[in-house]
Amino acid sequence: MSGVGMKLEVVLLPVSEVDRAKAFYEGLGWRMDIDYVGEEEGFRIVQFTPPESECSIIFGEGLTAAEPGSYEGLQLTVTDIAAAREDLVGRGIDVSEVFHDAGGIFHHIGAANRVIGPAPENADYGSFASFSDPDGNGWLLQEINTRAPGR
Repeated sequence: MSGVGMKLEVVLLPVSEVDRAKAFYEGLGWRMDIDYVGEEEGFRIVQFTPPESECSIIFGEGLTAAEPGSYEGLQLTVTDIAAAREDLVGRGIDVSEVFHDAGGIFHHIGAANRVIGPAPENADYGSFASFSDPDGNGWLLQEINTRAPGR
């Protein structure tokens, strides 16, 4: 059974200060798609899309009751993690060193199982770097060059 096609389109991020978040995501070099202020007070939508992504983020006012900074593990895939990290650092973003997990599959929560350096033999899906937005929403870069079958 193939099911109905679905694509993840938007992730709603909880932030405390819309203009601060907007400046941060602009600083990443992401495309700002919209900054809409509703007619009623306390409603605003700001949407950004990372380069080459089909999925965007939205944040603003009057959109979610989630605690600002409560999201972690938001992933951005890249083909060259060192270059992606260098680009972000050059933009003034505090990015971790490239790391892989001691278990070799995915990363554990926190930094306890992090091994500095790329995955052995630069294995796809195994190398990461992390950063957070001003509220603490956590992002991961993950290097993938050859996707697993069916992906």
